[in-house]
Amino acid sequence: MRTLVLGLVLLLGATPLQANLLERPEMERFLERMQHQHGFAREQLEDLFRQVQLDPRVIERITRPAEALPWHRYRKIFVTDSRIRQGVAFWERHAEVLERARQRYGVPAEIITAIIGVETRYGRHRGGYPVITALTTLGLDYPRRSRFFLSELEDFLLLTREEGLDPLTVMGSYAGAMGLPQFIASSYRHYAVDFDGDGVRNLLDDPDDAIGSVANYLSRHGWRPGEAIAHAVSPRDEQRAARLAKDGYKPHLPAERLEEHGIPRPQDLPPTHPTALIHLQGEHGPEYWVVLPNFYAITRYNHSPLYALAVHQLAQAIAEHRRDTTLARQ
Repeated sequence: MRTLVLGLVLLLGATPLQANLLERPEMERFLERMQHQHGFAREQLEDLFRQVQLDPRVIERITRPAEALPWHRYRKIFVTDSRIRQGVAFWERHAEVLERARQRYGVPAEIITAIIGVETRYGRHRGGYPVITALTTLGLDYPRRSRFFLSELEDFLLLTREEGLDPLTVMGSYAGAMGLPQFIASSYRHYAVDFDGDGVRNLLDDPDDAIGSVANYLSRHGWRPGEAIAHAVSPRDEQRAARLAKDGYKPHLPAERLEEHGIPRPQDLPPTHPTALIHLQGEHGPEYWVVLPNFYAITRYNHSPLYALAVHQLAQAIAEHRRDTTLARQ
């Protein structure tokens, strides 16, 4: 029944809720907040939102994210030969900027490259939804996270005012993420940097600013230069390992205590190094990974261990392919 109703909504276009957008109590409260807390003109806000129609496709998309897939299927989406080759090409094109970001923020070039590769295929797919439409739809019609998305809508309007952007023309993902690195509005406002010094923080189509901003984001979220990210392990006792994995992926257990849980300590990992264990569904059975603070820093970008591991493995593959390509030229 839900599918039938959604199909009819898509076919018929605007719903009564779309037509009466400004009459909804949540929107009234939102407009009052933007007016009184941030100094927006009420008439301009009303004129803006008269041009916004809620999009039920956004709700459909957010209820079936890729992160709900098992690891072996998720990995195949992002760690591919084409994305690896494109990553090497991106690195070659932007080598100087990536190196400058590494020196300033301590984040390796392959990690920055992989994140932009996972997010938008190096800028090729930046999203086909008006950001204001996506955020308004989710803020009003996705109760589970409505508070979050209304907050992002607030940040989006502040961002467009601060950066001189037209709020009706900025495009992004179904969740309102923007530009080459797919920053949500609050992240754009707080972590974007003008990395090429032109006076503008442009993540929508400036690779230099995107590279610097990804590096700054990870640095501000706990990236530890020179440290590892994750180690595949083979537990001696899978039942004990599965119990440990239930404690979550935020590193909390000193490496020296892994043995207590039947997990061999990865070589060269200092005894006091904080660790966690994750358990994923591989193609040929369960996979266990000891994950470290840099892994957790990547999950601050997307709160999914699948995402962080895909970034890690894509980065490794890009770096290896680039080394092989460089050696073949010599």
